[in-house]
Amino acid sequence: MNSITIIGLGAGDLDQLSLGTYRKLKAASHIVARTDQHPAVAELRAEGIEITSFDEIYENNDAFESVYEQIVEELLVMCQEKPVTYVVPGHPLVAERTVQLLVEKERAGIVALEIAGGNSFLDPIFAALRMDPIEGFQLLDGTELKRDAVNMTQHVLIGQVYDAFVASEVKLTLMDKYTYDHPVTIVTAAGSTGEKLRTVPLFELDRVTEIDNLTTVYVPPVMERENRLKDWATFREIIATLRAPDGCPWDQEQTHESLKRYLIEEAHELLEAIEQGDDEGIIEELGDVLLQVFLHAQIGEDDGYFGMEDILQAVSAKMIRRHPHVFGDTDVEDSEEVLRNWQEIKKSEKPQVESLLEGQERHTSSLLTSFNYQKEAAKVGFDWPTIDGAFEKFKEEWQEFRDEVENGTRQSQTDELGDVLFTIVNLSRFLKLSPEEAMIHANHKFKTRFSFVEKSVKEGQGDFNEYTLDELESFWQQAKGREKNYETR
Repeated sequence: MNSITIIGLGAGDLDQLSLGTYRKLKAASHIVARTDQHPAVAELRAEGIEITSFDEIYENNDAFESVYEQIVEELLVMCQEKPVTYVVPGHPLVAERTVQLLVEKERAGIVALEIAGGNSFLDPIFAALRMDPIEGFQLLDGTELKRDAVNMTQHVLIGQVYDAFVASEVKLTLMDKYTYDHPVTIVTAAGSTGEKLRTVPLFELDRVTEIDNLTTVYVPPVMERENRLKDWATFREIIATLRAPDGCPWDQEQTHESLKRYLIEEAHELLEAIEQGDDEGIIEELGDVLLQVFLHAQIGEDDGYFGMEDILQAVSAKMIRRHPHVFGDTDVEDSEEVLRNWQEIKKSEKPQVESLLEGQERHTSSLLTSFNYQKEAAKVGFDWPTIDGAFEKFKEEWQEFRDEVENGTRQSQTDELGDVLFTIVNLSRFLKLSPEEAMIHANHKFKTRFSFVEKSVKEGQGDFNEYTLDELESFWQQAKGREKNYETR
């Protein structure tokens, strides 16, 4: 098996190469470069060294990963005939995807590698930017940049920004977190005689003409909290500050128990915003719900029992475990089968209990408790075969309630009213409707209509006592008519 010798050409001119690396290049019999776009390649050719390149592969492919894979395949074919020296910009093991792919082949026993020479572009970048890496920095690939990978409080270096298209993708990704005018520096050919630095606002990143394969984009850290509010770590920092000894007295006093009612209130307000189709309202209310989650996580951490990482681990593991058709090799035909699998997996995760109804109580909502009880009972066949049976049961319970209203005691009336409500919840289950959501909607509808009645009374006689019930009903019907007119717009 012939080997491939991989040599890094450094970040700039031929003068940057060590003497040993230069001698290896002079002694090599067959040299191929990943790209011609490096000053050392031209200088070596000027000295009479023959070098071919893979630039044609770049021109024939749209995706960088395809380019890298094809380069590796061609190198493997070449080395079957004779030893190959493969030269790449910078250091072979820093931000060089083709080398990583070759290392994978080496581990699989397909090829033997010798990796030698080459300074990475990092040292001249640090020097050009006057940056101390001990403060914390990230080196990211511009062709695969992910928003969540960016740490806004660190120096961020983004390599592989070859052209305006990659620069545009990098800009859009960064603007998900940074302000549109956050300063970024485009560093070209760092450490060479052609070194250039240009600082521009983020939104102009892809409008700069001096972008090539020697370009690195530098994003300085954001230290001001107000300019990194889109960052998860910032929100966590805010919550921790509120709960700290010198924070907010109210937040410091909160416990899991004291916050329960706020979570319920915020969830209901979110449902209302969703019902109204109010995007701005949804954003605000989701934030309020998220605030409750982070507060509970911070309380858990302050008490030493759990932290946000434990919550993330638990829910992430659950999502992977309960979606084997996505993260495993299970096949499903439709969402109904997904739900069946979900319930089976959920059942296997839970310890055996004496009653199917155990753990189904929802102390904050008797409607949801009723819904959950009936749902669990239906899973084992304790259910009407069709909704017709549920309707008949409702009629029966309604008549019993009316009888108790006529002749019963307050206790018996309460008992029969509960049976009526229970059967209504059962009907909602058959229809796959949420009784809780229906009740929220009904309350909101009543509030809206009654507010119109109040407004009409104030604009008229000014006192409810001045109106008959029929007149008030007329205002109510007007309110209903306004809703219908709004819906048909």
